Amino acid sequence: MTALHTPELFARLEPAERVLVAGAGGGFDICAGLPLALSLLHQGKEVHLANLTFSAIEGLPLDAWLAPDVAVVTAGTAPHQTYFPERTLARWLDLHGYPGTVHAFARVGVQPLRAAYRAVIEAYDIDAVVLVDGGTDILMRGDESGLGTPEEDLTSVAALAGIGGPDRLVVSVGFGVDAYHGVSHGLVLENIAALERDGAYLGAFSIPRASKEGALFVDAVAHAQHHTPDRPSIVNGSIAAAVRGDFGDVRFTERTRNSELFVNPLMSLCFAFELEGLARRCLYLDRIEDTHLMRQVSSAIELFREEVVTRPPVRIPH
Repeated sequence: MTALHTPELFARLEPAERVLVAGAGGGFDICAGLPLALSLLHQGKEVHLANLTFSAIEGLPLDAWLAPDVAVVTAGTAPHQTYFPERTLARWLDLHGYPGTVHAFARVGVQPLRAAYRAVIEAYDIDAVVLVDGGTDILMRGDESGLGTPEEDLTSVAALAGIGGPDRLVVSVGFGVDAYHGVSHGLVLENIAALERDGAYLGAFSIPRASKEGALFVDAVAHAQHHTPDRPSIVNGSIAAAVRGDFGDVRFTERTRNSELFVNPLMSLCFAFELEGLARRCLYLDRIEDTHLMRQVSSAIELFREEVVTRPPVRIPH
């Protein structure tokens, strides 16, 4: 049993010497894991970063590949490619004196992604893996009224669920941001309560604006927005706004001009879970187990959704 003054996630990670922090859902998801990664680095741990990528990595040179479906991205990788979140983060890390390497997993199905994770875990002798989702759709079990965009998130969960050895944990940060994609956050809370009953919920902690990690995260998001002006991350922009103390319909990109955001302090909370417990509650994980392509994952989820009786949204009282 952990002490109240020590978040259980950090108690679980305390014995680990080498930690892999990985973005689950593509895009800038790895940036949502940056405060945790920096905190672990500041504790003296060896931290490696990875992200399921939306970038075009197929044409990278042979020496950029650690193994099939996993590339090693640095500040100088593919300099002429405009959208490359992993390289953008690598450049920010270099600027601030941190190890400037981010591993990019190809957008593939469960079987090849699992092999890619194994390659990284073995290459660096990883003790613990923390899978980070910017948002909450990673917590959807499959029978909710809306799932958000679960394909990449649950492919990452399924890939890691089949790997033994290192401790495997999940962090969800950005509560409320997935309302944009039809997620009922009342159902998110219901799912978290169920995970608590199962013993898989490890509690929550916030990213304070006054912390070194919080300030660096806000700076990293601003750097990414400056260098990716056409496709800035709405998720990380919302989380960073919440960390700054902004509230309501905050405008930081034209991408949200036709929607109304509700930036609020809950977006800076990090909810932590055991990955195995989260995986057990997903109703369709077995259906995507043998996939090799992301389109197979999408088709399997679509077929499952045609068969399942969905739970209606749960309204949060106000």
